[in-house]
Amino acid sequence: MNQDRRIALIASPTQQAQEAADALRGRYEWSPLDQADLVVALGGDGFLLQTLHGMLGRRRILPVFGMNLGTVGFLMNEWSADLLENRIARAKTFTVSPLRMEAVTVDGETVESPAINEISLLRETRQTAKLEVTVNDRVVLPELVCDGVLVATPAGSTAYNLSAQGPILPLDSAMLALTPISPFRPRRWRGAILPDRTRIKFRVLEPGKRAVSAVADQREVRDVATVSVMLDRSTPLTLLFDPEHALDDRITMEQFAI
Repeated sequence: MNQDRRIALIASPTQQAQEAADALRGRYEWSPLDQADLVVALGGDGFLLQTLHGMLGRRRILPVFGMNLGTVGFLMNEWSADLLENRIARAKTFTVSPLRMEAVTVDGETVESPAINEISLLRETRQTAKLEVTVNDRVVLPELVCDGVLVATPAGSTAYNLSAQGPILPLDSAMLALTPISPFRPRRWRGAILPDRTRIKFRVLEPGKRAVSAVADQREVRDVATVSVMLDRSTPLTLLFDPEHALDDRITMEQFAI
């Protein structure tokens, strides 16, 4: 590896990722994570999200070059042990800002958590959720009856958001997707695309009867009363992609997937 750029290697605990890591350790020199300038991560999209969440807790946030040893690998580059120095030198840089969730439970506990893909509210029982939706301190939906609702970043718009019939957002769109999950009322509301400076708040109606949980990527908070969502520009994250497999191109082409 380039001696001017210290690179750390981390891998998912799966057998495939561990075998790939062993192959790379035999071919390149690596630095400890706490001394590195950049991270190569081996695994799937879930492992990459885990890695990025780990970066948010560090004093110095490092760029991440991911290689897919998982299933989908939408946020990853293709796996190859060859010419890794050249790939990293040629990689395109993409910066994404995470969402910040502040959830208050029915017991009064406040929980804050970041999310790189999406923050979702989900019903906990057979009862549908009833939610009040506020945008920039203005109530826009007094009562949304649904299985849930989510707020997705452009990077996360092709994940759970797309499965819930939400829009695909270009990476540079500076927008957020507000997407209902199986909405019952209002029947014709299919969501909204909002500027990423928007403050969104959800208030759970009848929380004792219609319990709702909030999930920030993989972290769940149960029995919430209110959930506030904003983009956190103070902690940008950097992803590196091969020029021919750049994230913005992938997101664009997902709009034409059949």
